[in-house]
Amino acid sequence: MEFDKSVLQHYLSKRVRKEQGMHIKDMAQKGNFKNEHHKLRVNLLYSAYWFTDKMTQFLKPFGITQQQFNALRILRGQSPDPISTKELRERMIIGNSDTSRLVDRLCEKGLVWKRPCPHDGRLIQAFIHDKGLTLLEEIDKHITDLDGVMKNLTKDEAKTLNNLLIKMRNID
Repeated sequence: MEFDKSVLQHYLSKRVRKEQGMHIKDMAQKGNFKNEHHKLRVNLLYSAYWFTDKMTQFLKPFGITQQQFNALRILRGQSPDPISTKELRERMIIGNSDTSRLVDRLCEKGLVWKRPCPHDGRLIQAFIHDKGLTLLEEIDKHITDLDGVMKNLTKDEAKTLNNLLIKMRNID
């Protein structure tokens, strides 16, 4: 699969980053937040959408979606052993997706193959194909381009942000 870096560079450009970052700044300047937690909630949602868009545009030249990328990475980590579609769904970042249909789409692209589980006929086992491994290797060569959208953060700031996000999710 041919990688078109110009498409990626367009979507990750400074101009696009700057335009998408203006909305939250405008809200902050107008004081439309009840408190810092409200501001954080809106900022997290906005940032998640912003990064999801960046990830979607990054993967577009490779012809796969974010969920397909997530599934392929899980399958690569499991390889050469199979994984059931049920376990795949449990391990995915967004686990509410229809993994049977997702695996079918990956099979249609020749990136994955599947078979009924020999121990439990109700389950389907998925395996990553060599073509899927090759695609992931190609993506891995360019993944640092995606990291570039966060170049405004130093390594220490990124580490701090990671720790704060983990801390926030571990409220239970």
